[in-house]
Amino acid sequence: ILANPLCYTSSMLLLIPHLFPTKQLLKAAAPDLCLPALQSLLARGTRQPCSDEGVEAALCEELGISRQPDWPLAPITLAADGKVPGDDYWLRADPVHLRVMRDRIVLADSEAIALSREEADALAGSIGGHFGTELNPLPLHPQRWYLRFARPPQLATTPLSVAVGRDIEPLLPQGGDAMQFRAQLNELQMLLHDHPVNQAREARGDLPVNSLWLWGGGHQPSTCATSVPIYTSNFQAQALGAFCNAHVHPLPARLDAQLVETDGIILLDALTRTGQHGDACGWREKMRQLEQDWFEPLRERLNKIGPRGLRLLDPVNGKALHLHARDAWRFWRRPHRLISMLN
Repeated sequence: ILANPLCYTSSMLLLIPHLFPTKQLLKAAAPDLCLPALQSLLARGTRQPCSDEGVEAALCEELGISRQPDWPLAPITLAADGKVPGDDYWLRADPVHLRVMRDRIVLADSEAIALSREEADALAGSIGGHFGTELNPLPLHPQRWYLRFARPPQLATTPLSVAVGRDIEPLLPQGGDAMQFRAQLNELQMLLHDHPVNQAREARGDLPVNSLWLWGGGHQPSTCATSVPIYTSNFQAQALGAFCNAHVHPLPARLDAQLVETDGIILLDALTRTGQHGDACGWREKMRQLEQDWFEPLRERLNKIGPRGLRLLDPVNGKALHLHARDAWRFWRRPHRLISMLN
């Protein structure tokens, strides 16, 4: 595999999915919420749009990993899960629960299902036994399943992290082979409906697995080396960092002076679950914790930011805040109510 030139970020990057939540969540969670440090940063920095394709897309772009047309997470996480991708095309096929609402179908992710190793093996075995080579998932991890193809299908998908909590209809696979995959998934749902694993799960009050979510397809990309450290507790981000030979560190408890003054990528995903599921109370509490551990230290050290600045990106809702050391002295930029500044 050929190696790309050195890949690096242009500044400190804080990825904070759901920092700028949907209008519905913001209206429920933020009318009386006061976060002085964040409000000061929002007032002094520069707001800009960014991509809304999710954390994985933002990390791939930052690390120099090209789209294929999916962001090729499947072969990268496959390698992190202990299998060599080779020259084949791989697609994530993660077990999920689809909840039928009155006027839409909403996706619950595999973490909410919490499958055991035995459950995953039994379900995947039944699927492979029914569909044969056409749909034969490899459950390397109970929450991470893979499909292998000798020839790449014509398919464009949506990352699971973006789709959770949303109406799935506009997010289903697109492309020349999409209808074939949709037909297989419809048949799969009938197969899973009466599966003994699901019957046992429902009997004890757990969510059943009633579908697979296809995403992250691609061949293993060319390797990319980066000297920029990545701080995260997220498996996908850890796998991307390892693939690019980055120094991957656990997520710190709070922002310190050393982090402010250096380049790096920090994934703060504390808001993810509450944002995905529209949990207003949970989002408020997580925002208060971020205020204390991250936004207050950042405001205090704003004049110490490195020469290339610092970025706060919400890669799910497509909004970003750019900050530079000079912004520390812009006292005339007065904060407004949080709900108006996040809107």
